[in-house]
Amino acid sequence: MSEKNLFEKQESAAISAAELDAIVEKARAVKDIGALGSRKVYQLIKRYFSPTVVGLENIPKQPTLFVGNHCLLGLDGFVVGPVLYYEANRFARMMGDHIWLQNESIGDALIHSGMIPGDPRACSAMMEDGNDLLVFPGGSHESLKPASQKYTLQWRERYGFVRMAAEHGYNITPFGLVGPDDFYDHLIESHEFLDSWPGKLLKRAGVISDAWREDLLPVVPRGMFSTLLPKPQPCYLAFGEPIKVPDCRGKKSVPKALQKKVRQETADNIDDLLKDMLLLRTQQREKQGLIRRFLTR
Repeated sequence: MSEKNLFEKQESAAISAAELDAIVEKARAVKDIGALGSRKVYQLIKRYFSPTVVGLENIPKQPTLFVGNHCLLGLDGFVVGPVLYYEANRFARMMGDHIWLQNESIGDALIHSGMIPGDPRACSAMMEDGNDLLVFPGGSHESLKPASQKYTLQWRERYGFVRMAAEHGYNITPFGLVGPDDFYDHLIESHEFLDSWPGKLLKRAGVISDAWREDLLPVVPRGMFSTLLPKPQPCYLAFGEPIKVPDCRGKKSVPKALQKKVRQETADNIDDLLKDMLLLRTQQREKQGLIRRFLTR
């Protein structure tokens, strides 16, 4: 099955051009974080996940494209978005898979909390308005990676975020987040799902098929006390120094060599930030309360 790249044109779009235009207009009207990122939600995140934030001083004053690692089940957005909003006074529009916006009620809640489709037209509109943006180039594939690949980048051949930055005169602010990949144990890995008993049951019911999108096959998670409640893992979020992207505004294309260079520099920076945060977590492990250590073992 071929990979679905959210930054490239598809033979059959997940949403129509008219639907995308309507979403972009809704997103352009949103000026601050919504209910999913309210102060109450932020305070809950602070208490439950106790985030440690490093490098806020590295965030540039001008609009930027935040690029980082995607964690299990995409729950990282509920940490990064509110932290940026309440601790850095930055409202980053988060690019995500079209599938999360196809249900009108859920889609509207996500849009009004800052989410936009991972589509170059939506990205261009937000950049033209001078918004901060946030993207996980690994997409759904990276958020469903096996436990053996925690805190590794799974970007395949994706360069769209570099092109968008170059075409709109944006720099890139890399970040690394440690914690959410450990919110759950993996009872069943995504690549095992179709042959597992839940997968076979859903296939029999006609809910999924063998042709289901590979990057959307779910991990079966096991959280605190073997429930779906995430473990209260402390989160460690680090922002690196901005990566200057050559300004290609008005040019016909962005050279492939430039795309590869910036992509690699971004990935190397994120890998370094992840190593630093994993080390910091190890160093601070003994400082955690006994109850938290018991609940996250």
